[in-house]
Amino acid sequence: MTVTTGPVADSPAEGRQEYAVTIDHVSKRYVQDGPIVLEDLCLDVRPGEFVSIVGASGCGKSTLLNILAGLDKPTTGTIATSDRPTLIFQEPALMPWLTAGRNVELALYLRGGMTRAQRKARAQELLAMVNLDRSYNQRPHELSGGMRQRVAIARALAQGRSILLMDEPFAALDAITRDLLHDELTLIWEETGLTVLFVTHNVREAVRLGQRVLLMSSRPGRFIRQWDVRIDGTRRIDSPAVADLASQITDDLREEIRRHAK
Repeated sequence: MTVTTGPVADSPAEGRQEYAVTIDHVSKRYVQDGPIVLEDLCLDVRPGEFVSIVGASGCGKSTLLNILAGLDKPTTGTIATSDRPTLIFQEPALMPWLTAGRNVELALYLRGGMTRAQRKARAQELLAMVNLDRSYNQRPHELSGGMRQRVAIARALAQGRSILLMDEPFAALDAITRDLLHDELTLIWEETGLTVLFVTHNVREAVRLGQRVLLMSSRPGRFIRQWDVRIDGTRRIDSPAVADLASQITDDLREEIRRHAK
């Protein structure tokens, strides 16, 4: 295992066109003269990079993803992305009256440029990619929580975008299901070359999935440290290398929470 640690750069690097995501001195207040939620965030994310973001509850992780997705605007600073990002929430938010296949087809329909037969065939391919090839005709209430989240991932992939934002997508799942979805997400990322920003409270999950882990301070939210992670061999949530690094990051996270409490 190779780990490089250090502070996050104060400003984006030169040659911004090379990056899939550039966050340039972004700050956020919800009301004028109100408390600062995010303060002077700067970050560059390379195309195809998987970045995990951890931090205490309320530090602004979800706010940042909402800004990146275009659901909110920064108070100051700018966001630049090479493609319009797709955002996956903790709740799958599937249309309950549509089957799994039709939920995926809806994204393809909104994207346009495909016939009904082409949309069905592509939806079947995407469901197979998340190991739901037999669930095309099942409705959300017939699926487990993990299966519904798989459909949400397939629906996100159907949008055909190169940047995927994930806001604690596995938080409500049991440990075994979450571990299986880690494997599937890793395989999808490797096959598609997606750029992924993954927000989680689970530090081991962050290390298990990310090439880089960023720690955010408590409010105001700032990037205060990063770890570049290279772990040889297959990563598992219970791998010693994953556990060791997760322990280091957790120590820093606990210190930040104690600092904020004072």
